Amino acid sequence: MESKKEISRRDKITPLTVDPAVRARALKNKKKLHVRRKLIEWGLFTGYLTPSLLGVILFFFLPLLMLLKTSFQKSSTNTELVGTLNYERVLTNEAFKDASFNTLTFALLAVPLAVLLALLLAMLLNTGLPGKSAFRSILLNPMMVPVASVVLIWQVFFSYNGVVNGWTASLLGWSKIDWLKSDYAQIVILLMFLWKNLGYNMVLFLAALNNIPTEILESAMMDGAGAFKRFFSIKLYYLSPTIFFVAIMSLVNSFKIFREVYLLTGDYPYDSLYMLQHFMNNAFTKLDYSKLSAGAIIMTVVMGAIVGGLFFAESKLDSNIEE
Repeated sequence: MESKKEISRRDKITPLTVDPAVRARALKNKKKLHVRRKLIEWGLFTGYLTPSLLGVILFFFLPLLMLLKTSFQKSSTNTELVGTLNYERVLTNEAFKDASFNTLTFALLAVPLAVLLALLLAMLLNTGLPGKSAFRSILLNPMMVPVASVVLIWQVFFSYNGVVNGWTASLLGWSKIDWLKSDYAQIVILLMFLWKNLGYNMVLFLAALNNIPTEILESAMMDGAGAFKRFFSIKLYYLSPTIFFVAIMSLVNSFKIFREVYLLTGDYPYDSLYMLQHFMNNAFTKLDYSKLSAGAIIMTVVMGAIVGGLFFAESKLDSNIEE
């Protein structure tokens, strides 16, 4: 006769045969639990997402649809459809052409400089530079300065009787220049844009540089890789998402430079400073909402194409680096 202890031990060693019906029922219950868990997760996800989604639909997509509808009407009060007439009016308008050219020119100058200079400053501060904390604080101070104060500073420096004209007249003997009403006007605004945005971009690049694994860089140095080789082969791979993000933010900020230009020069500035927002603002004050709506839709399409191109370029860059 086997003792209870031996029987218990034998049962632990020899598994019991499971009835197929019991096994099928267990699998069915397991599937039900899985489906129930997925439904609960979907419900929680939907519950958290719904308020934001309703806000986006209510305050973004619905106004965009109304804007699109207005762009095909004779006016905001006359709902007669005129087809693409408003778009033709905008695209053949000389003021719109000049504003588009000036805005794109400024963006093509400002965005690469904002990215490259911020990256260079971040790499400089990432080294053993003495006094880098004070230098970092100086670069970050413009982020805390209100727009009105920035405009006041630039008026003090670049007005006809401003500081820059005083320096150039006394030191170099140059005649006075009304900087904001000359061919140098866009350069003055570009300096303002860089002064205002370099600090924020630099902080983003500093964070990205500090996240690069040091063991990979040390291994590359031991293998004889120089500074340029390490940058293009290792650092660029880790920096590419930040470069893309900084480029997008700089592009958006370059289109928002209208605030400063408007406060400095008013509704109708010097030709090279007449931006797309000036065109939109002037159309709004004239209550020409159909032309305004068509111009806004064109700007949306162009901005979408530019951002889409940047996304495509980033994906191609990532694939090339990984290869």
